[in-house]
Amino acid sequence: MTGVLLVGAGRDQRATIVHARGLGHRVIAADDDPRAEGLGRADVAEVADLDDADVIEALARSHGVEAVLTLARDRTVLTVARDRAVLTVAIVSERLGLPCLARDAAHRFTHKLAMRRTLAEEGLPQPAFAAARSLAEGRAALETVGLPAVLKPADGERQHGVFRIDDPGDLESHLHAALAESRSQEALLERFVDGAEMNAVVVARDGVVRLLTLSDRLRPEGPGFGVAWAHVHPARIHSDQLVAAERTAERVAAVLGLRHGVGLVQLIATSDGEVSVIGAAARTPSAPLTELVRHAVGVDLVDLSLRVALGQDVPDEVASPRFSLPVAIRSLTAAPGPLPTGIVTRVGALGPVLSVDGVVAEKTYLSAGTVVAPVRTADDRHGHVVATGPTTVEALESADHAAGLLVVEVE
Repeated sequence: MTGVLLVGAGRDQRATIVHARGLGHRVIAADDDPRAEGLGRADVAEVADLDDADVIEALARSHGVEAVLTLARDRTVLTVARDRAVLTVAIVSERLGLPCLARDAAHRFTHKLAMRRTLAEEGLPQPAFAAARSLAEGRAALETVGLPAVLKPADGERQHGVFRIDDPGDLESHLHAALAESRSQEALLERFVDGAEMNAVVVARDGVVRLLTLSDRLRPEGPGFGVAWAHVHPARIHSDQLVAAERTAERVAAVLGLRHGVGLVQLIATSDGEVSVIGAAARTPSAPLTELVRHAVGVDLVDLSLRVALGQDVPDEVASPRFSLPVAIRSLTAAPGPLPTGIVTRVGALGPVLSVDGVVAEKTYLSAGTVVAPVRTADDRHGHVVATGPTTVEALESADHAAGLLVVEVE
């Protein structure tokens, strides 16, 4: 039985834990939150600091990883949907001689300043940017970047500490919060780019990166502008801009150092036909996008990622699209989603949701006591509905309708 140490065991990792166990792997899950939803689904649950490579390495060794250093196909360390854990996993895997993302590549993918500087050196299209470690630096950065701008931690995740800056006073109000979300105490200011935001999911094999899906990433206005509340495949751009987006996504992942495994590149298509790079990650994406890829093109990202991490061959039939279907994902959130704000007292049956024509899956993280707040970060998403249809418009209509049928009572 192979052993998999999963670094991070939250709700996005829960499905991976279940899937890996179903494939016959022994799963050791680690998280710094003892309430993490995935811990109860693992063979072994460990509470540990995900930023401490020494601690994670010790866990790996204590669970037999050290004893099979020469058998990388039988033991591995893996992260899913957690940017924060990517560098830790790279360091631990390197120390143990296991298949992994190179440490310098992990840094480029997880530290936004390093990412931006690398993309700039390669001439890839991206917004103007500048670093800010203090208010004085922030003011100077704002002069370079211009308004409107986006302020974000250099190495944060899940849209924590992300703010739109429309005037200098916004910078003074929010810089401290952005720096507090950064482990390196650095923030990044970027020029705000208006347009159609997209997610590109890519797969790399032996350094060759290929696109799996390009989907629209719909998000609300206001404080939660960085949080996706819907995903729609395929993206609505076309012609030369579509080709540019696809090639840019593949090149970004390759330039940043993804040689094996799954990656995510965020892009914006502007009204003048250009494409701009917003971000990238060297990991399996969160549950909604993983579901989208599976239903849109028939690729199981969890299975693919496990094969890569275990050092197994990844054949074309595992890593290549088998078809292409319109798919929409509607997240369960407060406005513009269907959920009321408040403390949940009761969640209705899922039957009406699943009975809607075109709905193929749902995931709900709601229970009595859950707090539903206005959308601000990724933590304000409480599940999602997946629907297909003859067109993207009909798929999204089905997902919207089904999400609205879930009865949630609050106080």
